[in-house]
Amino acid sequence: MFSSNSKKPTAMEVTTQQNIIAEGTTIIGDIVSEGPFRIDGKIDGNIKTNGKIVVGKSGFIKGTLEGDTADFEGKFSGKLILSGTLSLKSTAHIEGEVIVSKLAVDPGATFNATCSMKGAVKALNNESSKQLINSGSEKTA
Repeated sequence: MFSSNSKKPTAMEVTTQQNIIAEGTTIIGDIVSEGPFRIDGKIDGNIKTNGKIVVGKSGFIKGTLEGDTADFEGKFSGKLILSGTLSLKSTAHIEGEVIVSKLAVDPGATFNATCSMKGAVKALNNESSKQLINSGSEKTA
């Protein structure tokens, strides 16, 4: 009569709405979310999300931002840690420390930061580097 087939949603089935911080809004404090963000206001604090972050022209973040990917048209000051791509539009202004996998910068963007690129670089192993060195030094007459 009663079915025990009720399923709990898995992580892939959970849908999250986009969080929007509107222009004229100021948030002081830390934010943790699973969903994506659109920021047109000001945040003075830390943000941690698994979703994409979009910062509009009027948006400003001061603090630490951890996430997947981010598109900036606005301003950022602090530490930015992304597992994916950071895209800077021509109106973007970034200051601080940046750790990303990929970086895309449009002409006109301001990028005054120390930058480390992680994740996509593969090191040569010793065997293949020895072969490259040896192949260039062997000459026959």
